[in-house]
Amino acid sequence: MGTGPDAESLEPKAFANTMYQAILFLPLAGAIITGFFGRALGARASELITCAFMLVAAVLSWIAFSQIALAHEAATVKIPLFRWLTSGDLDVNWSIRVDALTAVMLVVVNTVSSLVHVYSIGYMHEDPHRPRFFAYLSLFTFAMLALVTSDTFLQMFFGWEGVGLMSYLLIGFWYEKPSANAAAMKAFIVNRVGDFGFALGIFGVFAVFRTIDFDTVFAAAPSKTGHFMTFLGGQYDTMTVLCLLLFMGAMGKSAQFMLHTWLPDAMEGPTPVSALIHAATMVTAGVFMVARLSPLFEQSQTALNFVVLIGATTAFFAATVGLVQNDIKRVIAYSTCSQLGYMFVACGVGAYGAGIFHLFTHAFFKALLFLGAGSVIHAMHHEQDMRNMGGLSGKIPWTWGLMLVGTLALTGVGIPGFGGMAGFYSKDAIIDAAFVAHANVAHVYAFDLLVAAAFMTSFYSWRLMFMTFHGQTRADRDTYDHAHESPMVMLVPLIVLALGAIGAGALFEGFFIGEGYAEFWKGALFAGSGNTIREDVRHIPLWTSWAPVVAMASGFALAWVMYIARPAWPAAIVALPGVNGIYYFLLNKWYFDQLYHWVFVVPALWLGRLLWKGGDGAIIDGLGPDGIAASVQRVMRSAVKLQSGFVYHYAFVMLIGVTLIATVFAMPADFRHYVSDALSHLFGRGA
Repeated sequence: MGTGPDAESLEPKAFANTMYQAILFLPLAGAIITGFFGRALGARASELITCAFMLVAAVLSWIAFSQIALAHEAATVKIPLFRWLTSGDLDVNWSIRVDALTAVMLVVVNTVSSLVHVYSIGYMHEDPHRPRFFAYLSLFTFAMLALVTSDTFLQMFFGWEGVGLMSYLLIGFWYEKPSANAAAMKAFIVNRVGDFGFALGIFGVFAVFRTIDFDTVFAAAPSKTGHFMTFLGGQYDTMTVLCLLLFMGAMGKSAQFMLHTWLPDAMEGPTPVSALIHAATMVTAGVFMVARLSPLFEQSQTALNFVVLIGATTAFFAATVGLVQNDIKRVIAYSTCSQLGYMFVACGVGAYGAGIFHLFTHAFFKALLFLGAGSVIHAMHHEQDMRNMGGLSGKIPWTWGLMLVGTLALTGVGIPGFGGMAGFYSKDAIIDAAFVAHANVAHVYAFDLLVAAAFMTSFYSWRLMFMTFHGQTRADRDTYDHAHESPMVMLVPLIVLALGAIGAGALFEGFFIGEGYAEFWKGALFAGSGNTIREDVRHIPLWTSWAPVVAMASGFALAWVMYIARPAWPAAIVALPGVNGIYYFLLNKWYFDQLYHWVFVVPALWLGRLLWKGGDGAIIDGLGPDGIAASVQRVMRSAVKLQSGFVYHYAFVMLIGVTLIATVFAMPADFRHYVSDALSHLFGRGA
């Protein structure tokens, strides 16, 4: 090792570069080892290897986060790994990009993933395919890490598609279940719709900027403001078109309104998969992408307004559906969908720090709730219907207490000016940001819907707690008697996540949205010259700060009355005229699945059947194998029969031929001429 000041300055840099590469490639190494050699190593060795690699990656991620948080200078690090692609003007290197935004995502992804890995040791202990499961988990994590460390659009697309592929494999992990296969296919296909727009957006970026390198595109983006592109004879704002196409990908990956239908069905996968998808990896990719591309989105107010509109609508829609769900995992799934809407509203109003802050806190309490639900399902022998639960607080007290912490964090329990749970800091910051952006109609719409969603979030969250853990049990006696607490290998990850759900908001508020904002982000999040959202939030009226608190308390009170004080009321209310229709409308998720079935699936099946029966069967097979070819084959089969191989058969045929010739020549000459003229006339006319 060298000496002197140069060596001293290079050593920390070399260590940091090695650390970032280890964070990225340790999950990949675990996936390769267990994926190719898992059968030989055995299930226990596969679990230990992948968990050890993930825990090391998580610790290194926190070290990277602390270094960037404490650094006083710009902290964007680029580590070139290799030249990836060169074609004409397109020259792409694979590089690791690490800045404050990347560091936050590394912490979120690796912390949650490592805890999910450890939790899965207990949850999946009876599954015979554990090596494959842990290999998939680690590969899923690597794909997300490749996405968040990307330095070009192409590298981001690689991670983007890798996450989609691994979600397909994990949702359909129990491939012998038809419902799991159907859910995996649905997630894959719906995401392809969004990814089609995302790919078009990347093509458009290259067409406009002649590069797909982030920094080069970001630097040139302001110069394209006000420019137009021509398409089908129309003129369209260039930056608006690019941002809307890119956001289409975010709508699919983050399950936003109209491209949301895959997310609840993803519950068919094992519960640890649900926690990883919903809390840390797949669904957060869209929010990360919009935040990373903030220099582009800030150039189009139309695109930002659309992001706000979709986010607010998703938050409200998913909350209404969550009110009536009975599957414990689906309630939490719709909660994820709703909370993602909050994050997009924050990005749409220019409060990118608040959006990423909520992504950060949400990872802790949402993973806690999903893994807690897995503990309940484990105790109830795979029962997921809350109507068959109740009275479990005494049976599984640790799970009850930890899910209580997650519920308090999700509903945003806290007091303005004093503090509260993690969700209180981040979710209320988004609602405040939506209020101060009141000059735009879309933002007024967003504030109203977010407050309404806060009320519904509180109601369905406490409904879940009361139906699952309190009141008289509705489970069958044998299941209830044998209900038991989960082992410590499952409870320890829940305890760690609970600590984050309690303290992550208070500890990190200053970095994400407070006084340390500029020093922490160091330009990783871009704000346009007219973006004054952070300053405006400081001057909101008092009632605005209390609005989400009142909504939260009202939701809790209503849930307590209906499921504890007056448990007969829900059934009676649903039976009321008019209410029954609303109930089934929400229970059927606004009938989006049925609508898409008739609009897309039925026509696709009809077209496929037409091409199969009419095109392939009637035309191609009818004229080909079953038509002319079959006729030729029949004739040739008959002709072949003439070739018997017996000499007397051939002699008999020759005798018949000689007889016919002799007969012709024995005819009168006039008759022969008549026949000859008739034949000549016939064939001459035909010619």
